[in-house]
Amino acid sequence: MTEARLYSLLDELTTEQKVRLLTGATTWRTAGEPAIGLKEMVTSDGPAGVRGQAWDEREPSALLPSASALAALWDEDLLEEVGGLLAAEAAAKGVDVVLAPTLNLHRSPLGGRHFECFSEDPELTGRAGAALIRGIQAGGVAATAKHYVANDSETDRLTVDVRMSERVLREVYLAPFEAAVDAGVWLVMAGYNAVDGATMTASPLLREPLRTEWGFDGVVLSDWGAVRSTVEPARAGLDLAMPGPDGPWGAALLRAVGEGLVEEEAVDEKVLRLLRLAGRVGALGASGPRAATAVRPQRVRALLRRAVSASCVLLRNRDVLPLDPAALATVALIGVHAAAPRAQGGGSAGVFPPGVVTPLAGIRDRLGGRVRVVYAPGPSLGVPPAPLGTDGCSDPRSGEPGVLLRVLDAAGGELYAQHRLSGRQLEPELPAGAHTVEISARLRPRQAGEWTFGVAGFGRMELSMDGRAIIAGDFPCETDDPAVVHVNPPVRTARLLLPAHRPVHVVATRELVPGSGRATVVTAGPPEPDARRALEAAVEAARRADAAIVVVGTGEHDESEGHDRAGLRLGGRQDELVRAVAAVNARTVAVVNSGGPVEMPWREEVGALLLTWFPGQEAGDGLADVLFGTAEPGGRLPTTWPATLADAPVTRTRPVGGVLEYAEGLHVGHRAWLRAGREPAYWFGHGLGYTTWAYGEVTAPARAVAGEPFRVGVRVTNTGSRRGREVVQVYLARPHSAVERPTRWFAGYAAVEAPAGESVTAVVTVPARALRHWSPGERAWCVEPGTFRLVVGRSAGDPLWTGAIDVSVP
Repeated sequence: MTEARLYSLLDELTTEQKVRLLTGATTWRTAGEPAIGLKEMVTSDGPAGVRGQAWDEREPSALLPSASALAALWDEDLLEEVGGLLAAEAAAKGVDVVLAPTLNLHRSPLGGRHFECFSEDPELTGRAGAALIRGIQAGGVAATAKHYVANDSETDRLTVDVRMSERVLREVYLAPFEAAVDAGVWLVMAGYNAVDGATMTASPLLREPLRTEWGFDGVVLSDWGAVRSTVEPARAGLDLAMPGPDGPWGAALLRAVGEGLVEEEAVDEKVLRLLRLAGRVGALGASGPRAATAVRPQRVRALLRRAVSASCVLLRNRDVLPLDPAALATVALIGVHAAAPRAQGGGSAGVFPPGVVTPLAGIRDRLGGRVRVVYAPGPSLGVPPAPLGTDGCSDPRSGEPGVLLRVLDAAGGELYAQHRLSGRQLEPELPAGAHTVEISARLRPRQAGEWTFGVAGFGRMELSMDGRAIIAGDFPCETDDPAVVHVNPPVRTARLLLPAHRPVHVVATRELVPGSGRATVVTAGPPEPDARRALEAAVEAARRADAAIVVVGTGEHDESEGHDRAGLRLGGRQDELVRAVAAVNARTVAVVNSGGPVEMPWREEVGALLLTWFPGQEAGDGLADVLFGTAEPGGRLPTTWPATLADAPVTRTRPVGGVLEYAEGLHVGHRAWLRAGREPAYWFGHGLGYTTWAYGEVTAPARAVAGEPFRVGVRVTNTGSRRGREVVQVYLARPHSAVERPTRWFAGYAAVEAPAGESVTAVVTVPARALRHWSPGERAWCVEPGTFRLVVGRSAGDPLWTGAIDVSVP
């Protein structure tokens, strides 16, 4: 649709109609206007998959590997394919806007939302985000670059004021968003936090540089509930306040326009951008619904399986991997995560997958009964119990596996009832007169002992067993963080001795209180096994096996939206488990299932160490492909991993007096490690394959011109025995610079493949932006003329070749 037509449609609207369009119609929909053919546009969380408009476990979605895993691909073509999958899923669910990608940085290893963000590095983050955006929007679905800007940690995230210099803001934290705009992103989401005293929904950064310098012509929407006032956000450049229909705009904004506090021209600009977005996604005019590409489950599974193996990072290998099934009689698979992996992180981006292939299932399927697989869970993790599900629970009314959800009026009358598959109900439908949410189930304990039960929510709650209350009380809501109120409310627990196989009637109720959401969760966990015996059983299984695979990782409450991590140590006795297994079997493969860095004090003791991140629904099959050599582990670290938290140069996420100072300045991630002269456990860019490579001739220009890219050619030879992939990386340095610089910084990469014994040239394009720096005095990008150092290597800490390039400024 032409710009002239958009202006014509704008002229047909009254001021009241225009203002109404600037607040969401519902939690997930924008407002429509039939008079001009404007349909409602549907939004959906997107980093992990396209959930749609409801938290409903009966409506599954493809579950992708976490963003940290996708960044570990170092493969923009594959990222575009994954973006295409998101677009197809969105179209199938009637979604117009996918709220992804997240472009915040892994500034501190304690960041609770690492899994949802790509990388510690602005260049790699920008490239990964741009690729995903291209893939999504090629399908006619809008992508959203979020959370603009410096929303890099979770502690006090609604109120924190992040402080840094203008140069650091420009070069590090704004850079991925600039790359997103260059890629043509259609929406940008303003975060909850403030930067330099201004809340992001009312920040001058929404205009400069976003619109004026970068030329962004799309919609700026708020994070959900992030708009706190009327006039300032309207003046600053925010276009859309979400969710709706209530909010600080609406009638208040209409009054502000009438009183001259907000110019009607500003409202017109916002509506024009919304109309432009609607035209792009097919929500404007007489055209019918966007044609949905058929989502074929087998193709989805194949793509996600490939993404799992390609994102796995082989950190260490003493000729243990790949395992040869023909040389194995027995494999010991050890660890709670082997049978119950963490497929995704916690928080608002969660989806309900059609199923998750566990490592246990994937490995057994791969070995096809030809190799005996012995599973030993080892000691429990000591985490809160999981929500009731279909395993061992039944609807007390129908007898079907699952639970019964009821909504009651104030007199206890049933307004409606539904059979559901999970005891975690975040958005139960609330008809008029709704007063109480009730979840009940008939639980058949598989083992006798002390069970742990829990109920989560706010307000007056009760949990009873066979009519006897074991939890009862009033639990007020003391936070306004949406992730806590609506997604992860705190769980109150109690323990009860139960005999085996005797059904018990579990009933949980919560009364609805304004402002405290409606999420209601019922959990149950069996008796924990004796830790010593469980450890001994795992060790004995490993001792008798030809190879041992021990899967360890973080829990749901370690990495989640809404809070940062307290430390990097694995929970429970997992460190002890790995060490004990490695001590009795030299062919021990440790598999780490986490979204961000963890301490691995046993890393030098295992035969191989493989990182699988939060791998999504195809976890087990993708892992099995790597373990048994069907696929090479293709990943490289997008973030530097410390040996211990104390070693990390940048860790602080807790504000002081409401302010979080980014005192490290430009020196974030590997830059900080290089500046401090410290050696991490594993550097940014590190990752092994199943072959070896020799680096040969490097061809680089002697001179470069500011504002123009240049190319570096690196000849590499596959010196191993099988085909493989190598990621060649280029870094820059500027000794004796007139301005502060990192010791060296990441400038670009190229991935190449070659058969055994053959050579290939990797051509790395170094973008013009890699040479520039922001000058606050000139308020402009500048390039310092003179000699820069070129560094070629396998990681930030493994330089293999160093050269020089003279840069001139026209």
